[in-house]
Amino acid sequence: MRKALINLAFAVAFVSALSFSIEAGQKHDAKKEESKSTPRPAMIKHEYADVNGVRLHYAAAGKGKLIMFVHGFPEFWYEWKNQLEQFGGKYLAVAPDMRGYNLSSKPTDLDQYQVKYMVEDLRALAQKLGHKKFILVAHDWGGAIAWAFAIAHPDMLEKLVIINAPHPGIFQRELKENPAQQKASQYMLMFRSPQAEQILSANNYATLVQVVLGEGLKRGFFTEADKEAYIAAWSQPGALTGGLNYYRAAQIGPPTETNKEVTNFAGDRSLVVNVPTLVIWGEKDTALLTGNLEGLDKYVPHLVIKRIPEGTHWVIHEKAEEINGYITEFIGAKH
Repeated sequence: MRKALINLAFAVAFVSALSFSIEAGQKHDAKKEESKSTPRPAMIKHEYADVNGVRLHYAAAGKGKLIMFVHGFPEFWYEWKNQLEQFGGKYLAVAPDMRGYNLSSKPTDLDQYQVKYMVEDLRALAQKLGHKKFILVAHDWGGAIAWAFAIAHPDMLEKLVIINAPHPGIFQRELKENPAQQKASQYMLMFRSPQAEQILSANNYATLVQVVLGEGLKRGFFTEADKEAYIAAWSQPGALTGGLNYYRAAQIGPPTETNKEVTNFAGDRSLVVNVPTLVIWGEKDTALLTGNLEGLDKYVPHLVIKRIPEGTHWVIHEKAEEINGYITEFIGAKH
């Protein structure tokens, strides 16, 4: 989009300089017609909502039906900036900082980071925005919350889009039975440890920068400005602990020598998702393996799966246009 607008501006300037050329004038008219039909990126604004005993910061663009984007660890609303611009052209596109993150409230009580409270945060935020039904798009921990939301409140969702986030029933199975997923999930035990904040914040968050942004900085889908935005979010007082508390409160992770049980973080309710669901999966995700797709249709009767062979856990950033295309096709958001 940015490249198209730059090209358009150049063409207009070029035509103006050659105003006596009939051919140039015809090109100028054609460009003007093109600009009328090409949607501009929606402007992002920032708001706060007091819901469910916390204050949530959220970024929003556009108006109309609600489409909500929910980030995972260790991201924040900024994960979805491209989607806000894209889908804000037709919807009210909203991306909150989840409780514990960036500019939202950060409860000090570990119990306040149970999945049920984040589910209620989303329900209350949608209600605050005046919407009884909406589209939910989520990644990583945001996806875990979104699965639980869809199980608890299917009547509130028009469509569900999950990106590299395992269904709780499938993930419980994989953690119990799949040695490869058990090995891939060892990091969760570190995240739950008292040393996690020190490890992840050392040297100006060097570990998080490398894991989340390293490849993107090399390949150009992250910039230095993006890096600074992430470090600023992680540096908010209590924000790193807030994000880690999701793991701690859920006690999620592989079995250990001292604790061979695997937690089902969605609770005891039925795990069937009665919502039309699109699951997009970067197949090179080294933390959440493709075994999490096997048997998913048993829990999700109305399921579409899109695999991205070259995508990693950070596929939203790596393959933004492809992700947007799949979402657009699934929800029918043609401009």
